[in-house]
Amino acid sequence: MTTVNRVYNFSSGPAVLPLPVLEQVQRDLLALPSVGMSILEISHRSAAFESILAQTEADVRTVAAVPANYKVLFLQGGASTQFSMVPMNLLTAGGTADYIDAGSWGDKAIKEARKVGTVNVAASTKAENYSRVPAQSELKLTPNAAYVHMTSNNTIEGTEFKQLPDVGPGDNVPLVSDTSSDMFSRPIDVARHALIYAGAQKNMGPAGVTVVIIREDLLERSLEKKSSLPTMLNYAVHAENKSLYNTPPAFAVYALGLVMKWLIQQGGLTAIERVNRRKAEKLYAEIDRTGFYRGTAHTDSRSLMNVTFRLSSEDLEKQFVKEATAAGLDGLKGHRSVGGMRASI
Repeated sequence: MTTVNRVYNFSSGPAVLPLPVLEQVQRDLLALPSVGMSILEISHRSAAFESILAQTEADVRTVAAVPANYKVLFLQGGASTQFSMVPMNLLTAGGTADYIDAGSWGDKAIKEARKVGTVNVAASTKAENYSRVPAQSELKLTPNAAYVHMTSNNTIEGTEFKQLPDVGPGDNVPLVSDTSSDMFSRPIDVARHALIYAGAQKNMGPAGVTVVIIREDLLERSLEKKSSLPTMLNYAVHAENKSLYNTPPAFAVYALGLVMKWLIQQGGLTAIERVNRRKAEKLYAEIDRTGFYRGTAHTDSRSLMNVTFRLSSEDLEKQFVKEATAAGLDGLKGHRSVGGMRASI
């Protein structure tokens, strides 16, 4: 058997997948058990794939304790497409959508939403280079907003919300969250949200599939817009067709399903949070101890998924990246828009 040399991958996405998942993909890629065809070949209308899709949804529901009144959709186009789909489906005529601007991806979401309708930036830390997330006291929310949008973890800046913001009593104001870079890294209270979306490739699967968890009552807004919205951009259409309106990203759904099974075997989200917290605390402790490294995020906003830090000069950072790569530590260079270092874990 050929020995495979795997580096330590700190990329933010496509990110590392569990080795047992990769090994199962390798074993089954030529022919799925009892199917005789590769997952890359089978029809999305076949009983075999419908079974894979149904089991993946069931396992997503198990992992996140998704309530029965929520639909789980497997879509395409990444989280970036959701920047448009959310306002196109949920922003009512004459209504206002509130956006919490805590990072570069939230800023992109705001720009796309403004193409659809009225947006109120409820709070922003852009002037502070997104080094922290806004506090509850800073939120200037619109009464009866169509929805409030947040990004739970900011991949580029290395910050995260430790608690969900309070956006109003009951279900009056829907909370929408882009959870791409920390989805299933810790327990998530689905019932506090009206819609959750995540591009799988940062934290729960390969590139190609986007998971959307949407409360059923919000689908009524999509239904009202069915005649005006492009069909592929309508949540209600995808829900009615159980994510099979068109050919779904079959391989990505299959691999995501394997990750869900692996998560369940590890003990679920409470167990995986302990692992993630331990990893992050080790890194942050070293950054704080030495004085050689400088963390870029406020300590009370530090992400468990994306540890961002700087060195004293850009020349030293270039040397760090070069030597880290030579040592088998890949993907530690920070996002091109902010520079520095980033360990996505």
